[in-house]
Amino acid sequence: MEWLRAAACVGEDPELFFPVSTTGPALREAAEAKHVCARCPVSFECLSYALATAQTSGVWGGTGEEERTELLRTAGYDATRRSLGRTGPGRTGSLPTSGVGWAADG
Repeated sequence: MEWLRAAACVGEDPELFFPVSTTGPALREAAEAKHVCARCPVSFECLSYALATAQTSGVWGGTGEEERTELLRTAGYDATRRSLGRTGPGRTGSLPTSGVGWAADG
């Protein structure tokens, strides 16, 4: 995790990135954390790490818990489709990718 040294969140309050709820002040904290991520030079690496290690809490790479869950769900679906080599029921061939699985591959 050499990339962590260059992260914009270094020196920030870690609690900012791990709000305790999904309502009220926690929404503001998550937005502030995402603002830090927006200026981070290693947000791609951070998100890749979070997806590869299934981080289920906090803000990672500019994404919240629900956003990463959706990315993982969609990436898993796309990976299954690619492994089957199907574009539709009973048809084989190349599949278009949604671009969601990119982070876990890096």
